[in-house]
Amino acid sequence: MKVKVISILEDNYMYLVIEEQSKQAVAVDPAVPHRLLEIVKREGLSLTAVLTTHHHWDHARGNEALLKELPGLKVYGGDDRIGGLTDKVTNDQELKFNSINVRCLFTPCHTSGHMCYFVWEDECTDAPAVFTGDTLFIGGCGRFLEGTAEQMYHNLTQVLGTLPQDTKVFCGHEYTIKNLKFAMLVEPENEKVKEMLSWARARDDDDKPTVPSTLMEEFEYNPFLRLSEEGVQKFTGKSDPIEVLRLLRKEKDKFKKPKERLPPHAMLALEWGLLRP
Repeated sequence: MKVKVISILEDNYMYLVIEEQSKQAVAVDPAVPHRLLEIVKREGLSLTAVLTTHHHWDHARGNEALLKELPGLKVYGGDDRIGGLTDKVTNDQELKFNSINVRCLFTPCHTSGHMCYFVWEDECTDAPAVFTGDTLFIGGCGRFLEGTAEQMYHNLTQVLGTLPQDTKVFCGHEYTIKNLKFAMLVEPENEKVKEMLSWARARDDDDKPTVPSTLMEEFEYNPFLRLSEEGVQKFTGKSDPIEVLRLLRKEKDKFKKPKERLPPHAMLALEWGLLRP
C-alpha cells in the first residue's frame, strides 16, 4: 500500500491510497479534482472511490466534478452535506477495495458528521494509516466548530488514541509549525517538541510536507494527546482531562504564532518605505 501526499490550495492535503499490484486507487478529500485526475492518468492508476472526511469546501468540493468525469465512482462520507455523496457510512463500517481495507471512524466535533478512515492492506507488513481530516493534526487538533470538548476527548482518546501505535497519521492541513509553537508555549521543557519544531522548520524550508507522523510520536509532543501530563495541566490550571482539553483548545484559538524575523533585505525595504509592514 502506497500513500501519495498531494499539497493543494493554501495548506490542504489530499491523498491517493494506491494498491500497487492492481494500480487501483482510493482518493481522500480530493478538493482539486483536475490535479488529482492528472496524477491518476500520469501514474496509470484506476480511481475507484473517494473518502471524504467532512463537508467543508476545502475537503469536499472536488467530488461532483470527479463524478462527472468518472460516473461509476463511489463517494463515501458520514454527512449528508457532503457534495456528490453516493454512499453514507456509519461508525465502524468497513469497506474493501481489493486488498485495501477501510474502517470508518465517526469523530464528530469539528463538524457533526466528521469521519476519519483507518486503512490497511491484507498480508502487508507496512504500518496502517489513518486519515484524520480536521480532527487530529500533527501537534494539534481541530477546532470544535460543531461539537464539544467531551466529543473531541472521546475522538482523541477512545477512537484514534487506541489505534496501533505505529499507525501513520495523515491529516488534512499543514499546520505543524504553528501547532508546535503552541506546544512549546504549553510545555517549554519538552525536548521532543523542540526537536520536532526544528525538524518541521527544515521541512518547510525545503518545501516538503511534514505528514505523516505516527500515533506514538503524537503522544510525545502533541499537547492535545498529553492531557494527563503535569506540564499540560499546569498550563491550563485544570486536572480533569476534559477540562484540560477545553481550556487548551480555547487558548489555541487565541494563539497567534510569533512572527518570524524578516530577512535583512526585507527589513531594509521596510525602513526605506518600499514595503508596508
